[in-house]
Amino acid sequence: MRGLDPLLHSQLRLAVVSLLLSVEEADFSYLKDKTQATSGNLSVQIDKLSEAGYIEVRKEIIGKKPRTSCRLTDKGRDALNEYVSTLKEYLGGMLDK
Repeated sequence: MRGLDPLLHSQLRLAVVSLLLSVEEADFSYLKDKTQATSGNLSVQIDKLSEAGYIEVRKEIIGKKPRTSCRLTDKGRDALNEYVSTLKEYLGGMLDK
């Protein structure tokens, strides 16, 4: 049986990738609000996802304020699909009950 992707097995990283699945891109404030994470923790997890190539991060200055936005990459989408597929294998027929 395949193992679950340890990068996505973190609750916060899984939440970020799942949120990005349904939008073109999301800014840091949106992700922070939806996940209820602290700024520091969210920043660390975004960096880990970015380093793995699961998300793309764009940092820019709008007016005088910094803005960080993220979008899911094809690699990230594939990793999430694989994670869900593996989880379904683990659960077997239990989901059909």
